[in-house]
Amino acid sequence: MTVTTRFAPSPTGHLHVGNIRTALHNWLLAKQAGGRFLLRIDDTDAQRSREEYVAAIRADLAWLGLVPDGEERQSARFDLYEREFQRLVAAGRVYRCYETAQELELKRKVLLGRGLPPIYDRAALALGEADHAAKAAAGEAPHWRFMLDRDAPIEWQDGIRGAQHFDPAKMSDPVVRRADGSWLYLLPSVIDDIAMGITDVLRGEDHVSNTAAQVQMFEALGAAPPRFAHEALLTGSEGKLSKRLGSLGVAELRQAGIEPEALVALLARLGTSDPVDPVLDAAALAVSFNLAHFGRAPARFDEAELHRVNAGIVHRLPFARVAHLLPGGMGEAAWEAIRPNLEHIGEAADWWRVITGPIAVPALEDEDRAYLAAAAQALVSIGADWAALTGALKETTGRKGKALFLPLRRALTGMDHGPDMAALLPLIGRDAALARLRAAS
Repeated sequence: MTVTTRFAPSPTGHLHVGNIRTALHNWLLAKQAGGRFLLRIDDTDAQRSREEYVAAIRADLAWLGLVPDGEERQSARFDLYEREFQRLVAAGRVYRCYETAQELELKRKVLLGRGLPPIYDRAALALGEADHAAKAAAGEAPHWRFMLDRDAPIEWQDGIRGAQHFDPAKMSDPVVRRADGSWLYLLPSVIDDIAMGITDVLRGEDHVSNTAAQVQMFEALGAAPPRFAHEALLTGSEGKLSKRLGSLGVAELRQAGIEPEALVALLARLGTSDPVDPVLDAAALAVSFNLAHFGRAPARFDEAELHRVNAGIVHRLPFARVAHLLPGGMGEAAWEAIRPNLEHIGEAADWWRVITGPIAVPALEDEDRAYLAAAAQALVSIGADWAALTGALKETTGRKGKALFLPLRRALTGMDHGPDMAALLPLIGRDAALARLRAAS
C-alpha cells in the first residue's frame, strides 16, 4: 500500500508556523516512504473561506518546496458527502436532533451538578416520525448527530502517543451536520480520507478526541481507519502557548529574512529527539524522518534559534542561489567573502556598501594615524594583498596582534569586525584602500 498523507487547511486565513510544521511533517512522512502527499482545501465554510487564502496556501507550500502530488477541494465534493450521509441515515448511524445551544448548555450543567459526565442524553432518539413531522411543520430544522456504538471500546495504536483507549459511553454523539444543511469537520474529513486513499493521518494532539469519534465513522462507512499519529503542539520560547505563533506566517518570516531551507530544517526536527542540522536538505530530512523520535512534551519554537539556523543555511548558500537577491554589481567573490558574516541574505547589502564606499573616517589616536600613513606608503608598492601588507608592517613597525590588524580594519571598513580582510581588501581595491588609509591618517 502506497503511503498517502494529506494536509488539510481551511482557507480562512494565512498559514502560521504550526500549520507549516504539520504540512512539512506530512510531506516528510510521505516522502520517507516513497509515497504521496496531498493537499485538501477544507473550504466548506463558504462565508469565511476566501480564494486569496487558497492562493496563499499554495504559494507558501511552493516557497517551502512542499509540492503536493494532488489537490482536492471540499466545496467540490458535496455530492459525495450527501451520498455517504444517506448511507449512514439508512443504517441508523445518524439521527435528527432539535435542542438549542441554550438547552444543551442547561443539560450539561445539570449533569455536572450531579457529578455525571456532561454528554448528550440522546433524548432525540425518543422522537417518532409524527414528532419530526410536527417540528417540520413548525419550521424547525434538525441538526444531525453520529450515533456512537457505546458497546465497542475505541482503540488505536497512535504513531506518537502509543496505545489509545476511549470509552464511547463517556462521549457525546458528535454533531456532524447543522440545521442549515452545512457540514461540520468530522464526517466530511472521514469521507475524504476514504475516497483519497489516505493511509496516515498526522496532526496535532488537539485532534485526539476527534480521532476517537472518527474511528467509528470509518468503520460505519465500511473502511479501515488510517494510521493516526498526534504530535505535541508548539509553544513559544517562554514555555507557554503563544498567540504570536498563531499569527507568525510565511510573510512575516520572509520579511525577517528567513530562508525556506532554515524553516524546513528547524520545523522538521521540532518535537523530536533529533538535533537540528542546517546541513541537511529536505530530501535528507525525509530519509531520517521517524515518528518514533517524537516526544509527548510540548514542542518549543524559538525564533532566536530559527535565526541561528538561518545563519547556518546562509553560510552554505552558493552564489547562484542568491544572485538575484544581491545588490547590483556584487559578484561571486564578494558573496563568498561576506557570506560567513551574514545571518540573513539582506545583510549582504550593508557589507557591499562597505566594499564600494564611501565609509565614515574613524576617530583614531595619533600613533594609529601615523601607523596608517606608513600603511598607505606600503600599500603603494605592495598592492591589495592583506598578508603581504600586514607582514611588511609587522616587520617595519614591530606591531602585532590587535595593534597590527585593528587600525587597518577600522580605516579600510569603518568597522571593528567583519569578513576576512584577506578576502575583503582585494574587493575594496588598491586605489580605494589607499584613499581610505590616507583619509584616516
